Amino acid sequence: MRIELNPDKEFVNEFKKELKANNNYCPCRLKKTPDTKCMCKDFREQQEAGYCHCGLYHKVADD
Repeated sequence: MRIELNPDKEFVNEFKKELKANNNYCPCRLKKTPDTKCMCKDFREQQEAGYCHCGLYHKVADD
């Protein structure tokens, strides 16, 4: 599996600004814990292809 950024460059740029303002904690999560630092634990442990909770990253199955 490989990880790619969301192809929507405007979304990515705005989201990265939010991350920076939030000390790299996911702005979609209420709690600030090591598990919610971007790239969050849920996404790192995700076994199937798909987007992270916030839509910034996408896991893609290798061909």
